Amino acid sequence: MSSVAATCNIIVITDPTGKDPNGAAAGSMSFAENMFQSTFLMSKDHHFAVLSGGTGSSDTRLDSIIAAIANLENNASASSAASIASSYNGARLVVGGPYMGAAIGGSFDAYVITVDDGTKDITVTPYSSGVAVLQQGQKGAIIHLRNTNGNPLYGTADGVRKETAMNIGKMIRDGYPATTILSEAMGEVARDSGEKYGGGGVNLVSGISTSDMFTPNQMNSTGYPMDEPYSKTCEYCGWGVGYPTADNYDKCPICGHELKVIHAYEALGEAITVSPDAVAVSVYGSGKPGIEPTTVEIVQAAVHRYGYDASAIADSINRAINNGLLMGVDHIEPKDINVKPESKAVGVYFTALPGDRSAPPWDLPIDNNLLNILGSIQTAVGIVLILLVIFRSRLLKSFQKR
Repeated sequence: MSSVAATCNIIVITDPTGKDPNGAAAGSMSFAENMFQSTFLMSKDHHFAVLSGGTGSSDTRLDSIIAAIANLENNASASSAASIASSYNGARLVVGGPYMGAAIGGSFDAYVITVDDGTKDITVTPYSSGVAVLQQGQKGAIIHLRNTNGNPLYGTADGVRKETAMNIGKMIRDGYPATTILSEAMGEVARDSGEKYGGGGVNLVSGISTSDMFTPNQMNSTGYPMDEPYSKTCEYCGWGVGYPTADNYDKCPICGHELKVIHAYEALGEAITVSPDAVAVSVYGSGKPGIEPTTVEIVQAAVHRYGYDASAIADSINRAINNGLLMGVDHIEPKDINVKPESKAVGVYFTALPGDRSAPPWDLPIDNNLLNILGSIQTAVGIVLILLVIFRSRLLKSFQKR
């Protein structure tokens, strides 16, 4: 497995009180391979992130991460934990959370962005190595960016780092949540500097991560490009589908409306942003690949359009089964839908189809046994016709002789 270091690390804090569920976020990406989640560790209990990178070996980075986490769990400050990176050759650590502020230490080229609550003044300050700090209780952000060798856009990092830092400051000033600012900043970095492979992001207040949405599927391969299309979604009913399957759809199969293309950085923002209409969907009864994520999309779309109506949700799922979007499960009834509007949760209980069947039986006015008999007769007639075609010349000769 080839070594990797995140070349882009961003942490944004828009609400130092922690009251806004989307008030602090962090993320990493790089042009390099193997951008797995170890590059953006998060503590849900203590609401902090540790983002790693640098020019040192992977063992060196791992040692520095472990030391920083141990430091933070003993109530150390962000700056104290980040400064640990200087003790490890070539390592870089970005540490922070809504209640502790943020800091970057070790080998880095970064900007610290602050926004004054009263005057709305934006300050963007460059730092290079050592330790740079976003003070506890301060609205702001830290962005580190370097180019990876082999990146076709090598040499752009300095300009992109500065421009993105300024745009982050403007978005903080204008009141955007940290999760949105993180996703927009990662999109800008991906487009303009080429450091674009996930990686991913975390919501430090609500404890939500993109997990493996954008990380590589295999070792020694790149993650998902943050500036490329990731999915298509229907803005009318909320249904969506990811690429490459999305190439097969121009209109929503649920309501027929046009589909909107969602880029990966936008999908990152949606994944870690807590919204009032968010729906938690649990799927039971089938472990077949694709059933759970597709059902989640369908249920979220149904709730978005019809509310927490078990009958409407069941109808949406059954239409998806009829359209071939869901395969391997039988039709469901409203009693198979467990709806909890107060907790914004929906449970779906499927019955898996027996054997290797992918589609439920048709609801026809003809008995299934009769269809099987007719099928057997048709098969027998077909075999006779095939034999007649194959041996037609021999049969003709035999008839002519007689």
